[in-house]
Parts: sequence; structure tokens; C-alpha cells
Amino acid sequence: MNKVKIGIILGIMCMLLTIGISVQIKTVNDSSTGVGKTQTENALRDSVLKWKEKYEIMYNKELLKEKELENIRENVALKDSDSENLSKKLQETNTLLGYTEVSGQGLIITLEDADSSTVRGNAIDYIVHDGDLMEVVNSLKNAGAEAISINEQRIVGNTAITCAGNIIKVNGEKIGSPFIIKAIGRTEKLKGALTMPGEYLELLKNDGVQVKVETSNNIVIPKYEGIYNFIYSENI
Repeated sequence: MNKVKIGIILGIMCMLLTIGISVQIKTVNDSSTGVGKTQTENALRDSVLKWKEKYEIMYNKELLKEKELENIRENVALKDSDSENLSKKLQETNTLLGYTEVSGQGLIITLEDADSSTVRGNAIDYIVHDGDLMEVVNSLKNAGAEAISINEQRIVGNTAITCAGNIIKVNGEKIGSPFIIKAIGRTEKLKGALTMPGEYLELLKNDGVQVKVETSNNIVIPKYEGIYNFIYSENI
């Protein structure tokens, strides 16, 4: 019940009480005279003042409770807002760390070892190496890629791309040719950073590596499934 309704109800009660007392005073006036009449009037007047004082006390208490209730509502709304902001920041942090699946426009780059029929000399010179993948990933990062994956392995801050015999490991998982690199970001900028004359993809083509670059408006990159382990750093 808000303070307006409370005020109206208490006001009506006070008015009815006043009317009742006034009627009683009139009745007494009609039946009493002299000193007795004056004493009765004084007693009734005191009664009216006491009830008026009680009314004001009750009204002020209700106003105070209404104010307390309003403060509670404001605090709840503030906590809800803080909770919403915290949730939003947590989601943004998880996205930056790679803990959420993301989608958007960007590039799909496919690197595949050279066809065996075209190999002349040492075959190792015609395959995709871990260093080749790192060069492409770094070029994409420098071009502003917001998310990158290789064969569905999300590339994050602590991702290791290493060679293990005739296969490559990304995030500790074995992957092999063809290597499908997905990158989300401004398509034109990403493509320009990789396909301009003299860029790394051209060098790979010259080495016989099969290279294909496609654009897409609906690239989906999975979330990082690993765990960040901080060994040498700590909060200050």
C-alpha cells in the first residue's frame, strides 16, 4: 500500500473521529451547563488532540516504512544491474579466452601437402609444417582476426603448434593434412594480408603446397576445450 492510500485512509479515520466527537460535544452541550459543560468540553478537546497526535505518529511511521521499502527496491534494482554487468563482462572475458563458440564473417584457408605426382626431390619440402601454420596464424592475428581455429582446434593465448613426426599437434591434439584454418574478422583485411603478392601463402604455393582461400559470412569456430594454467604469474 503506497503512502497516498495510507494518508487517505488515516485521514478518513481522523475525520470520522472528529465528527463523532463533535456530535458528542453537541449532545453534551445540549444536556449540560456551567462548570460541568466546560470540563466536558476540555476533556473532549484533549481527546481530539491525543487522537490527532496518534494519527500523525502513525502517518509518519507509514511514510518511513514506505521510504524503507523504496530503498529496498532501489537496492534490488542496483544489484540486478550489477549482476547483469558482471554477467556481460564474464561473457566477454570467456569470448576473449576462447571459452565460447563464436560465429561471423571471415576466411577459410585450406593448406594441403603437395600432390605426390608433383614432388621432385626431397618430399619434406612439399608438405605443410608446423612453422607454416604458425606463420599463417600470426598473419591473421596481425590482420585483426578475432578468432582462429585449425582443424576445429581453437587458437588461444597458450596454444602450442608443434611437429610430432609426420603429424602436427595443436593444443596437444594430433591433426593432419589437409589443414583447414578458419578466421573470423574483417574479410577484406584478412584476405589482403594473406593473398597479396609476396605474402606467405604465395610462398607456400611456390613450394607446391595446395592452397585454397574462401570467404564466408557464416564461419563457426568452436570453443577452447583446454584449461589455462598460470605457473609463473600471479595477481598483484
